Amino acid sequence: MGSNFLSVILLFIAVASPNSGLPLRTQHQLLCLPVVKDITTPHLTSCYYSSNVSLSCFPSSSSSAWTTLDGFAQQEEEEVASLNPAASVEEEAVNLAHKIGKSIRRPGAMSKARVYADVNVIRPKDYWDYESLTVQWGDQEDYEVVRKVGRGKYSEVFEGINTTNNEPCVIKILKPVKKKKIKREIKILQNLCGGPNIIKLLDIVRDQQSKTPSLIFEYVNNTDFKVLYPTLTDYDIRYYIYEILKALDYCHSQGIMHRDVKPHNVMIDHEQRKLRLIDWGLAEFYHPGKEYNVRVASRYFKGPELLVDLQDYDYSLDMWSLGCMFAGMIFRKEPFFYGHDNYDQLVKIAKVLGTDELNAYLNKYRLELDPHLEALVGRHSRKPWSKFINSDNQHLVSPEALDFLDKLLRYDHQERQTAREAMAHPYFNQVRAAEASRSCTQ
Repeated sequence: MGSNFLSVILLFIAVASPNSGLPLRTQHQLLCLPVVKDITTPHLTSCYYSSNVSLSCFPSSSSSAWTTLDGFAQQEEEEVASLNPAASVEEEAVNLAHKIGKSIRRPGAMSKARVYADVNVIRPKDYWDYESLTVQWGDQEDYEVVRKVGRGKYSEVFEGINTTNNEPCVIKILKPVKKKKIKREIKILQNLCGGPNIIKLLDIVRDQQSKTPSLIFEYVNNTDFKVLYPTLTDYDIRYYIYEILKALDYCHSQGIMHRDVKPHNVMIDHEQRKLRLIDWGLAEFYHPGKEYNVRVASRYFKGPELLVDLQDYDYSLDMWSLGCMFAGMIFRKEPFFYGHDNYDQLVKIAKVLGTDELNAYLNKYRLELDPHLEALVGRHSRKPWSKFINSDNQHLVSPEALDFLDKLLRYDHQERQTAREAMAHPYFNQVRAAEASRSCTQ
């Protein structure tokens, strides 16, 4: 049965396109993919999301539903439509957006990470030179597909089983994309393997005929964040944000930016209080002075640096994204900054953080917005965080929570707390105390 697993992938890609709309069973029949029956595994309710794959919740046996939310910058219009079909932008604003050009960066005022800036300078080239990676392929016969759980432009995601130990796993089958991008994701996952709260890459396999690669990941019994977050207590939020910070500080210390932090990419097994940061498809190695693509991260979690075309960004991008995620959790407002497009996203941020602060940021890094975008942003005064407190969320909001949030959601990426600094914030006093107590009893 295992031999059928990847040998039909080319046919799968050709026939079961992302827009085919075929029932899963029909797709299996069309493609002759093996469906494992009567296996004894937990109800698989994990949500695994790839930068190339729509978010999909692994349904339990009692449900066949799964959620899609595209995280690609290239497909943002579809994302908004799927989230809110009734959402519309005024025609004048839409026409204006078509005229907007990139921001202009005058010479000088280059930016460099405050921490871990030289990690990849010090380490040998083979640590970060993913293009030279030689992949060690595992045996595809060790894995069988249980069911399809997600699809996207570049990948297909399956619930699977490792037949050598009967353990559940997640199988991400990659459609033809640049080898460079695949190697980058693999190299980063390998470099981070064993790090705190980092999703574990178990194996890499490929079909011998089609050469189609697949990534095999550990399984997490996740609860969809839209279901889980409304049930979290004040302490739960502190605990899980602290766990994310562990993962971020680790990857940053290894010279790697995640570049797509958001709820969809944080798997939580609430019963086990286990968290994993997933989707390293957009992650990249940090090199001081290098200019990176700003078309990364999902719109609602994009840092201002991306929205104003500042390309020499760094690890602090992840801290902004975490701040957006944290704000959504404590204020029960998801997403916290809800822009209709990238330009409107900057407008939504400016309406909270103010335009005086935005202009100070632009001046510091010698950036000039396109006049049309400047007009679109307008002028706004800064809103105090207390304006977002209401009867539904007041039990989650404390002075230390607002202070922590304020240290993350800063226009100036160099002013944001680093992951390591954030872990020392008073907001996490209880969490650190509980962790120290557990360590003493072990």
